[in-house]
Amino acid sequence: MATHHPAATILFCAVAGEEQRLLGSTHIAQLLSNRSTYVQGMWTNDIVGSPVGDDGRNNSRILRLFTQGIPSNESESLAAQRLKVGGENDSPSRQLGRFTREVASNAVTGMRVEMVYRADRYLRGGDHSPFLAAGYPAARFTEPRENYAHQHQDIRIENGTQYGDLPEFCDYYYISRVAKVNAAAIWSLANAPDTPKNVTVEVLKLGNKSTFRWGKVRGAVSYEVVWRATDKAHWERMLDVGNVGEVTVDLSKDNVVFGVRSVGGNGYRSPAVFPFPG
Repeated sequence: MATHHPAATILFCAVAGEEQRLLGSTHIAQLLSNRSTYVQGMWTNDIVGSPVGDDGRNNSRILRLFTQGIPSNESESLAAQRLKVGGENDSPSRQLGRFTREVASNAVTGMRVEMVYRADRYLRGGDHSPFLAAGYPAARFTEPRENYAHQHQDIRIENGTQYGDLPEFCDYYYISRVAKVNAAAIWSLANAPDTPKNVTVEVLKLGNKSTFRWGKVRGAVSYEVVWRATDKAHWERMLDVGNVGEVTVDLSKDNVVFGVRSVGGNGYRSPAVFPFPG
């Protein structure tokens, strides 16, 4: 990346003290937050060394992406409104996950990004957690099926099983494709325009059409309204509405989930934004 010039700043960080209560990542997240730094997205790569689980199965084309639902820093009133309008699956981190899957699941990376609707593994955490707490969209990449004999273990052989996190258990071709997924997501986000601001959907009048309004952002030459059925995980349809800040579509907000995203002159798209009542 050092030889390229993205439109936005990219930070590559290696952090210490993850097992000592996320010391390094907490420091970085607090530093950025204290400086009011605008962070469009953060990904952590934690346990991405091998696609072979403890059952011996090789899922070499899959990379999990853990994405949080209700934001950690969301106020009680906003979280209650999100639940009331069915937006619990459309947090900024979930939108970052959909964006990542869309730009990085392809023949170039050789990977399929599978979103998991949790902030992390069950009752566990990682270096993206402090960023979530600071209100930044963040997600965690993790290999498809873990081998716990290689985590938190002293190096030893016991009953014929080798324990410990050793280089011999790493699949470097898999790791290289994980890097490609990161590169595709990071580069696409860094060169996309900002997400639309203050996206709302009209609720004062009843009807089977839906009217959206948003604040236009620098670098966007057009905007897209995207939608999916309420029981679907990813965007199914898209409508380019041009360089406007308001549009009415002939679809009811009762029946689908909507989002609005920006499109740059270079063709890169931002993550979508869920519209709140306005």
